[in-house]
Amino acid sequence: MIKKIATAVGLMAAASVTQAAELEITLTNATHGVYFTPVFAAAHNNTVSIFQSGSAASDALESMAEGGDISGLVTAATNASANVADGGNSGAPGASNGPVGPGNSVTFTINTDSGNDYLSLAAMLLPTNDGFVGLSNWKIPTTAGTYRINLNAYDAGTENNDELAASIPNAPFVSSFGTPGGQGNAVTSGGTGVTAAGDENGVVHIHAGNLGDLNNTAGVSDINSSLHRWLNPVARLTVVVK
Repeated sequence: MIKKIATAVGLMAAASVTQAAELEITLTNATHGVYFTPVFAAAHNNTVSIFQSGSAASDALESMAEGGDISGLVTAATNASANVADGGNSGAPGASNGPVGPGNSVTFTINTDSGNDYLSLAAMLLPTNDGFVGLSNWKIPTTAGTYRINLNAYDAGTENNDELAASIPNAPFVSSFGTPGGQGNAVTSGGTGVTAAGDENGVVHIHAGNLGDLNNTAGVSDINSSLHRWLNPVARLTVVVK
C-alpha cells in the first residue's frame, strides 16, 4: 500500500469528482472462534490499493497481517489524502475498537471527500500467521441506502503458516479474552509446525484456513481445530451511505 499510495498523491487532481458522503460502517465477525484486531478502513480514490490478490503485500500490509499493526496503513492513507475511519469506540485514527470477537460487531464512520469514492478495509485474524479479513477498492454507491457485503479471509503471503504460538505475536492477546463457551485458551504449545520455512507463497491470496489439531501438547499445530477453523466468508460488512 505504501508504494501505491505514494505514487497516488500526484494523481489526485486527475481523479473523478463525486459528491462527498458520510458512511456508517458496521463490521460483524462471522467466525466461530477467530478474533479481529483493530480495523483499518479508509475511503480513497481509484489510484490507491491496500492489497491486490496475486500481488506482493506492501510493508504496511505485512505489518497489519502478521502483527495487527495498522499504523503504516494509516500513515500511508493519510499522506495520500484518503479519508480514514474515525476510530469507532477506540478513538484511534483508522481503527475500530479491538478485539472484535466471534459474533460481535463494531461500528465507525468515514466522511468522504470528493474523489475518494472507493472503500478499503483490513484487520488481522487471530490466531493466524498472516491472515486478514479484507476489502479492496469497493466502489462506494452514489445513492443513499444500506449495502451489505460478505468479506473473505486473505493470506498476506509473507509468512509460512506453521500455526505455532511462537510465530503468532498476538497469540496471548487472543488467549487473554478466552474463547466461546469458556473452552480454555485459544492457543496451546508443543506443535511441530504445519508448514515449513519458504512456504509463504509470496503474494496475497485467499486464505486456505487454519488446519489446527486437538492435541494441546504436541501435534503439528498450536491452534485448536474445534475452535479456529473457518470457511469463507468470515465477516459481514454493512455500509450505510447517507
